Amino acid sequence: MKALTWQGLEKVEVKSVPDPAIQQPTDAIVRVTSTAICGSDLHLYGVLAPYLHPDDVLGHEFMGIVEEVGSAVENLKPGDRVVVPFTISCGHCFACSKGLYSQCDTTRDHEQDNGAALFGYTSLYGRVPGGQAELVRVPHADFGPVKLPHELPDERFLYLSDILPTAWQGVEWAATPDGGTLAVLGLGPVGQLAIRSAHRQGVQRILAVDLVDERLALARASGAETVDVRDVDDVAQALRDLTDGHGPESVVDAVGMEAHGNPVAEKVIGATTRLPKPLARKAIETVGIDRLDALHTAIDAVQRGGTVSLSGVYGGMASPMPLMQMFDKGITMRMGQCHVQQWTDGLLAVALEDDDPMGLETLATHHVPLDEAADAYRMFQKKDDGCIKVVLKP
Repeated sequence: MKALTWQGLEKVEVKSVPDPAIQQPTDAIVRVTSTAICGSDLHLYGVLAPYLHPDDVLGHEFMGIVEEVGSAVENLKPGDRVVVPFTISCGHCFACSKGLYSQCDTTRDHEQDNGAALFGYTSLYGRVPGGQAELVRVPHADFGPVKLPHELPDERFLYLSDILPTAWQGVEWAATPDGGTLAVLGLGPVGQLAIRSAHRQGVQRILAVDLVDERLALARASGAETVDVRDVDDVAQALRDLTDGHGPESVVDAVGMEAHGNPVAEKVIGATTRLPKPLARKAIETVGIDRLDALHTAIDAVQRGGTVSLSGVYGGMASPMPLMQMFDKGITMRMGQCHVQQWTDGLLAVALEDDDPMGLETLATHHVPLDEAADAYRMFQKKDDGCIKVVLKP
């Protein structure tokens, strides 16, 4: 089959790899009909290179048609249409029984003490081949995949794999009070869906922050007030000025480690990723830092006693944090990989509504054949051609 493979720092290639096969009774094989490039894939494209190996298959947002199921899979049959959560969870362990699906005790790497295995996401999270491919082996298919009707377009359901529940959880965890204001930092796909999720959850005022024209325009079209980073000297102060000097009650950081900001940190990160892999991994796990402009802005901007919710991924083990300010302001912080299945039933119901209220069918700006995925990665990274979201078609 054809698959998008990692070949080196900022180098990916579509090539022929062996077809997946059933390995466990709870496996299924899914023929992919749509798969997307996520902002988290850009971490693999650059920052997390020390945890990748040549020919690793990338991608964790995908959906398709079931081709084969293992002997223990009773909820699916060949021909079923499914979307697959990016977190691989068993559904019955201690963590899953508490709804903490991204911490699944069955699939997580206990030796590294990391969370649940993820599709297409490095040796940190199981090195499970991903979904930017023609076929995918889906472990724990007796629990994970979500069955779908056949009549609506893929884009109505594709984002249930990751970015829609991630955005929804980020807003839910931000806990904006009635009549309060939510600020969303970063208006990529998760930020855009966070705005739409916030409206759906009843948030009355949303301030949206970015520095890309197309993203700002799309946020305004979704009903947010926008702050263009290029037009202000201090984003946190701008957000305070828009909220009577207090700051928003809640902030969602939808940027993460790929934030624009500190050029010194950017050079340190770039140098680390170019070290020999064992040294690079050791550096990341002990003294690694992130670009923290967005996170520090969120902490500075949020109202005293407010909540900062992190949807963007961070990975530095030694990232400097303003603990004095955090403690003094008495803020709450929520963070972590999305517990996708916590939100699936409600979000599937929303996706099935006739008028597509979340604008899922129109979020993708580019639909690209899988064969052109390498070019699409470069376009998405550089935000060229008005690119907000890329869907790949195998």
